[in-house]
Amino acid sequence: MASEEELFASVDALLAEEPQLPPPAERARLREAAGITQARLAQALKATTQTVKNWENGRSEPKPPRLEAYQRLLNGWAAKYPAQTASAAPATPAPAPGAVAPPQAPETFVGAPAPVQQDEAAPDAPVAADATAPSQTHAGGAPQRPARQSAARPAAPGRSATSRRPAAKTATRPASDPRFPHGPLAVLDGDGSAYGVDGIVLDCPATTVVELVERTLRESGLGAAKLNRYGMDSDPLIVLTAAAAVRLGLPERLDGAAERRSLRLADDHPVVKQVAKAKWQLTQRGFGPWARIYRKAQGSERQCVQLAVLSWDALDERSWPGVAAMEPADIARVLGVYAQRVITPRGSTAVNGLELMTALRPPTRAVRDEESGNWTSGYNPGSLGTQPMDPAPPEATAEHPVVVEAGWSGGFLNEEAYQWVRSVDLLTNEECLLPHAVGLDLNTAFLAAAARLTVGLSGPVHFTGPVFNPKIPGSWLVDLSHIELDPRLPSPFTPDGTRPTGPAWYQTHTVAYAQELGHNVQPMEAYLRRETGAYLDPWHDRLKTAYVDTLADLGVTRDLDDGQFLAAMEHHKDVDPALAAVLAAIKATVKGGVGKLRERPQGRRYKQGERWPALERPTWRPDIRAAVISKARVNMHRKLNNMVKMTGLYPLAVLSDCVVYPSPGASPVDFLPYAASGKPQPGGFRLGPTPGLAKLEGVQPMSWAVDLMEQGLNPARHIKGGDAVLDEGE
Repeated sequence: MASEEELFASVDALLAEEPQLPPPAERARLREAAGITQARLAQALKATTQTVKNWENGRSEPKPPRLEAYQRLLNGWAAKYPAQTASAAPATPAPAPGAVAPPQAPETFVGAPAPVQQDEAAPDAPVAADATAPSQTHAGGAPQRPARQSAARPAAPGRSATSRRPAAKTATRPASDPRFPHGPLAVLDGDGSAYGVDGIVLDCPATTVVELVERTLRESGLGAAKLNRYGMDSDPLIVLTAAAAVRLGLPERLDGAAERRSLRLADDHPVVKQVAKAKWQLTQRGFGPWARIYRKAQGSERQCVQLAVLSWDALDERSWPGVAAMEPADIARVLGVYAQRVITPRGSTAVNGLELMTALRPPTRAVRDEESGNWTSGYNPGSLGTQPMDPAPPEATAEHPVVVEAGWSGGFLNEEAYQWVRSVDLLTNEECLLPHAVGLDLNTAFLAAAARLTVGLSGPVHFTGPVFNPKIPGSWLVDLSHIELDPRLPSPFTPDGTRPTGPAWYQTHTVAYAQELGHNVQPMEAYLRRETGAYLDPWHDRLKTAYVDTLADLGVTRDLDDGQFLAAMEHHKDVDPALAAVLAAIKATVKGGVGKLRERPQGRRYKQGERWPALERPTWRPDIRAAVISKARVNMHRKLNNMVKMTGLYPLAVLSDCVVYPSPGASPVDFLPYAASGKPQPGGFRLGPTPGLAKLEGVQPMSWAVDLMEQGLNPARHIKGGDAVLDEGE
């Protein structure tokens, strides 16, 4: 029998032990249930995003004092979001919105495995899908069709087995949602093979679009969990190869003049009629390269499938380089990685960028009615809401109804990216005698500008003679023409870098920078917004993580020194073309998403003053676009100015996020500022893989750059290659 002293000693020993955290997977579940990103959690705990990732995948554990703070946070979340226990769960769980329950008899459906026949030597061992394994063959060499869901698939007639090898895995895949066992999407080929993420290959017997949609919803197990607790699950995506499109009764290409012009099938096409006859609907975009087929939701269960037709140019070559020509397994890998890191594709990368904003900041949330006690849909703080909002006249475009109807003639915001070339008359002999012109490109400059960016959430309010406040987002009419700056640098107030000639409308960041440079500003008018917030923060955090992680998979990591970084960037696209395509798509998502905030009218029949479809979106917000671009341009000028102070160097040209400098060597390290310790000096351009840092864009002879400048062309546009004579894009 233990004595009282022994018992107390044992208890004291337990109290002295470090706090015990839940398993790594539970940590991730609790954070996601709370709707918090890894980046935001890292910020709260004064750690890095990678550190939080390590905690959630079990690679490392927090140490005091973060350990106690992290445990306290997890305990609070655990009380709010308890895990579902097996005993509490119903025998057959009800499908969540957008999910479909797996069938009981899966012998004929998209993504269904055939019954598993276990190896006699290991009856209890699960058969893992090895994405790197070649197709199994008989002794004679003919491909053998797997008897179950598998990473290996026999080649279709006319193709070699090696041409159909599944893509290699990219990285450890996060724990999948049990409602969507086959991932977010599948690429369907003409032989009925549906290629999913992680190398799985599934059977699809559908021969019509209607059958494909119904089987996908009923039996496929495709989809993705919502990115925010107030949002919606992603609808399953089926990507059709040219052969699959033909098999389903679709044309291999949009051939008719009307079809090519409208990028959609005619309303009297047999497939469109079949869809309507089966009581399914198409969105206003119709049946085009990205077709959304749906019925009204039944309760909380969505009924919607997204189709993408590859041979109709669903994957634009500029945003998805080389992807459309890949084998189906590789296409599934590219789109699957993008879906896991960004969002399940729903259209062009520009559309995806805009959809990601809404998915991360849903416009509504469930709100309890205090009188009735019922739950209703209410405004989600920090979002843009559900109703479109007209801009102030100076924030709009010339064809916008608020401009035309009011007869507005007071000017517009001109917050655009730089397109500037220094006058050749301002080049010195010393600069002209330098051997090289070196181009630096800022990584995802718009994304870096979106970080912690305060934007307006409510409608514009007009003020006369306001006192400037750099913390209020809006548009200010102010005269900055009296500010005289070094002509060897572009003006920070205009996109072409010329000095302003009189009063003009500027976004808050541009006016604040004038103050930062030591100049007095006295606005005459302003359109300001009372409700503000960092709307783009979750968007920035997710895309930044996707960008950095994808670069790291390509061998470009944060721990490289500048020389190693430049060497890794020189060959990173050759490491893995599929992941290089993902990286390109992520960058296009950033730029396209920002551009979509001010989508212009399209079509020859449009008349000035008419409303166009984009205006009916709450995300048609030209003021937010102006804020991002203004901050990006100011960030660029601040670096240019600091470079003069630290090195005495002036740029030759700037084009958006690319700047060209004269250099004594062919590498950026030959002119960038470094401390005596060898570390890069803060404030100027620094090399690195994160948004806002720089990479090498290209190197050309200095004489080449001077020749272009004398022709009025921009060396920054052509620094990658010698196409300046052919390209008169300036």
